[in-house]
Amino acid sequence: MIGLDANVLIRYLAGDEPIQSQQARHLLESLTADEPGYLSLVALVETLWVLKHHYHTPRDQVLSVVSGLLEVPSLVFQCADEVRQAIQLSLRHSIDLPDALLRRLDAAAGCAVTVTFDRRAARLPGMRQVSGDVTPPPA
Repeated sequence: MIGLDANVLIRYLAGDEPIQSQQARHLLESLTADEPGYLSLVALVETLWVLKHHYHTPRDQVLSVVSGLLEVPSLVFQCADEVRQAIQLSLRHSIDLPDALLRRLDAAAGCAVTVTFDRRAARLPGMRQVSGDVTPPPA
């Protein structure tokens, strides 16, 4: 198994840098179920950020791309079940995938709630917007 950096996945998906895109395509197409590529959560979230902020890819298209990649037998995702569940949350609640993924990972770790300043993300069940006095109690 080999780890895949976000920039390799982005070049593969975007196809906008002729040489690197061709190299990324060749690499990903050479992977097999016996010799797969590994996509960590860090690389996935970095890819999602670049797709949204640099390429202005719509949320539904991002979700479709990630869903498709999850089905590729030559790719292994870190926390694949949580990624799948996050996709469903994102679709149901019109929330960005990184926010839904954060909530799923926090829930899997035993967190009763995830706090955020993001009003849209706070709409997600299990997330709460920070408000009021947040001064820590005295030691």
